[in-house]
Parts: sequence; C-alpha cells; structure tokens
Amino acid sequence: MCNMKAYKTNGFTIIEMLISLIIMALLLSALAAAINASMVNYKVNEDSFNAINKARQVLSRITTELRTAGAVAVSEAAGQCSMVTSDGRDITYEFDSESEKLMMITNDDLTDDDYVMCDGVTAASFTKGVDSDNPGVVRNVRISLTVESGSVAKKICAAAVLRRNLP
Repeated sequence: MCNMKAYKTNGFTIIEMLISLIIMALLLSALAAAINASMVNYKVNEDSFNAINKARQVLSRITTELRTAGAVAVSEAAGQCSMVTSDGRDITYEFDSESEKLMMITNDDLTDDDYVMCDGVTAASFTKGVDSDNPGVVRNVRISLTVESGSVAKKICAAAVLRRNLP
C-alpha cells in the first residue's frame, strides 16, 4: 500500500477569500446605492411638502378674506388683488417677482410694515370674474401660485366667491 500523507486544511484559500471579498463589495455597493436613492427621495419629498404647505396656508387665508370681503378692485395687474375686508381694512396682496415674495400691503395704514405672506413664489396671478350685469363688481377670484422650495416647484390653485356679491 502506498502511504500518502493526508493534508488537513483548517482555513480558506486565497482564491476563496478573494471571491468572498468581491461578493461582499458588490453587496455593500448595492446597499450604498439604495441608501443614497432613499436620501435623495426623502429630500425631494420634503421640498415638495414644504412648497405645497406654504402655498396652501397662504391660499387658505386669501380665500377666507375674499369670501367675506366687502369689495374687490376690478382693474389691476394680474399679480395683485386689492380688497376691503369684512372688518373694513383696505389691503392688497401683491406678487413681487424680483424678491419672489407674496406680500400683504395694508393700504389704510402706511406707517406699518408690509407683511411677507410667502417666500419662494416664482409666479402668482389673481384672475377676477366680474358680474355680467354689473361689470364693476367682482363675483369671484381664481388664485394661482407657483411656490419653490429647494429643487421642487409646485403650482397650487384656489378660487373664492365673494358672498356679498351673490345674487
């Protein structure tokens, strides 16, 4: 009988180690790509929420004041809406394209500061619907705002009917 020595191996060969390192590197790079995509998606969702929330809050306030307004100016620029509120204040909502802000200007008290209603506004328009029988009376106002937050821009629209001018 041939006496062959049997070698007992208690470890991995270099080839087995290299293959396991390559598989580990592939798995870790896939995990890193998934985490990066998740973080980018989170940022976009956060920017989208911020843009929509800012616009929604401003539109809610403007439409509430329009619904109860005593009068709304008919002929003005598209980025402007002047009204007399239910408590008698004379105010104007005005879009400033240079500073990208929607401002509330109190016309009856010129000593106070104007209020920034929303910043990051890239476009705003107030479309007024007049009464067909009385062209000097505004019946409704459609408001369109485009608000930018981070890398996301969202366009939000709302409309309000002036209750005092209903037939």
